[in-house]
Amino acid sequence: MVQFFVIHWIAESAWARPYSWARNNLSDLGNAHCALQSEPEPRYICSPEHGLMNVSFVALGVLLVVGAALTGGVLWDRGRAAAVARLLLASAGMGFVLTGLAPADVNENQHVLGALFIMGAGNIGLVVAGFGLAEHVPTPLRWGTSLLGVTAITAFGLFLSHHYLGLGMGGMERVAALPFLFWALAVGAHGLIPRAGRIQEAAPVERPSRVG
Repeated sequence: MVQFFVIHWIAESAWARPYSWARNNLSDLGNAHCALQSEPEPRYICSPEHGLMNVSFVALGVLLVVGAALTGGVLWDRGRAAAVARLLLASAGMGFVLTGLAPADVNENQHVLGALFIMGAGNIGLVVAGFGLAEHVPTPLRWGTSLLGVTAITAFGLFLSHHYLGLGMGGMERVAALPFLFWALAVGAHGLIPRAGRIQEAAPVERPSRVG
């Protein structure tokens, strides 16, 4: 996940005309050609590091799919909600792969499909995930997961209806797309901290030998 934000910063820093989190989409960073874009809001797009950004999209998607597949016994319970949530979250990962393989100005239909997987299936997956996480996951994280999903779905609806509430097109899109990534970072950190604790507890303690 961290690589995505690092490469996002590298890609936006390469723009001759300043990239705006309020006026520009995330997808603008991956556009392959320099051109004036009229929809959904007029803006000029020219991303010199579009190739690097698209590689980041693909890598992020693959990591999300792998994470959804490998965290079954660690993060999730065995109920139906967990299975549905993991499938939807993996679909969001595939959405990132699609957006990276098909920049918006190269294959718009495939790119839009990927965005729907990310902000549609992925955010619904977050809502469901709040009910499918294992019991050992702290209650605030479980409730926070569903709350993030509801917030992101609401933002996605506002984005599609061109109601940006003062955040701008790019700002509202980020409210719809980034909660999933922040959640993935949070659950990843939650998984690492207990493991570190268990390793310390399992480490053998050397006792001084008795003399005589």
